[in-house]
Order: sequence, then C-alpha cells, then structure tokens
Amino acid sequence: MRDLPLPLALTARLSPVVVLACAGWALTSGPFAPAPAAEHRTAQQTTPSGGAEASSPSAAPSSAAESKAYDSAPAPCTSVTATTIGALVPGAKTAGKEIPSTDTKVRRTCSWNALKGYDYRWLDVSFEIMDSPAAAQKAYQDRTAEKSGGGAVPGLGDSAYSVVNLTTQDKQQTREGVVMARSSNALVVVTYNGSDFETKKAPDTDEINKGAIKAARDAVAALGNGRKG
Repeated sequence: MRDLPLPLALTARLSPVVVLACAGWALTSGPFAPAPAAEHRTAQQTTPSGGAEASSPSAAPSSAAESKAYDSAPAPCTSVTATTIGALVPGAKTAGKEIPSTDTKVRRTCSWNALKGYDYRWLDVSFEIMDSPAAAQKAYQDRTAEKSGGGAVPGLGDSAYSVVNLTTQDKQQTREGVVMARSSNALVVVTYNGSDFETKKAPDTDEINKGAIKAARDAVAALGNGRKG
C-alpha cells in the first residue's frame, strides 16, 4: 500500500482506534478484559462437510491427572504465520509488535494492525502459562463464562471457545471476535476486529470469527516451542 496522507476526516475517525490498539489493549481485549456490553452472537465456522464448527459452550475439563506440558510462552510475534497475517491484516508488518510483559516466561502478547484504504484490521495473540492444567482449565472456564453468547470450537487444543460481538460508537461499527483455547497448562487468547471507516460498517460475523479461529490454530500449534524438554 502506498504511503499517502490520510484525509482529515479519516484521521479523526482512526485516531481512537490506534490509541486503543497501542495503549488500551489490556483494558479492552486482553486476557483479563471484562465482557463488553455489546451484541453477542453465537460464533460459527463452516467445516469442509458444511457443518457448524462452533455451536455450544465449552467442553468438559480434561483429566486431573494430565501432566504440565509447557514451561514457557512461545515468541508471540512468530506464532502466527506470515500467510495468516497477510490474509487477516492486509498491509501489516509480519513482525508485529510485542506488548511489554512483567514476566515473559509465562505471559506474552503480540499485536498487528493496519489500515488498507478505509478498512482497518487489528489482531492480537496472547499466551499465558499456568502452574497446572487444572489452573488453566479453571481460568478458561471463568473467562468463557464472562463472554457468554459464543460457542465451542472442536479440534482446537483441549478445549476452545469463540464469541463475536458488534459495537457502535459515533455511528462507527466495529465487530470483534475472541477465541480462547486451552492446551494442557497453557491458555491462548486471540482477538480480531475490523471496521470500515468509509461506510462506517463492520465486517460480517463469519469473516471475523473465521479469522480469529484461523489465527488461534496457528497460535496453539506454536505452543510446542515452549514444551517441556
């Protein structure tokens, strides 16, 4: 995309979004963010057979005897493939930007965002390594309960959940998808959202949900980099 000055009206619309992505991430879409007071819709992803991948709340807890699999969080900015970044956040730098953490061994997050034309996309991926699978499962259950209205995502980690919601501010729509996945003692949280600053409309639910799940699959696969030796 060519580097061109943004129209003043677009700059005014975009500024709050950029501030949100760079400074307000932890309060709005991080792993500890409260559930938004917004329209929630059950998240669905079409499988090759045409069925619905996300249809009901979280799966049952794994066995209490499950061993701790991960010692540390993987490098978050290489956890999602360049192909996925190019598809979900057109125009973004593949390297992303890692969010500062007080303990990078157990908690790491990377964020990508870009404006292409008038379409804005934002993706972030967060890893949290806990002391045991039981602790991770409890955190997973607590957080999915806070974000009601979504559905389970089969075949992603030990258990996974996806939810999409729509918000409107000053007539500008933003649609955001969140996927939370647990694998042994690790939690992965993916947030993906988008807005069109020309039409003031948001991408449809299916686009955002499928994008968030695609990034989550990459991220869960990357957990192997932090596996116990």
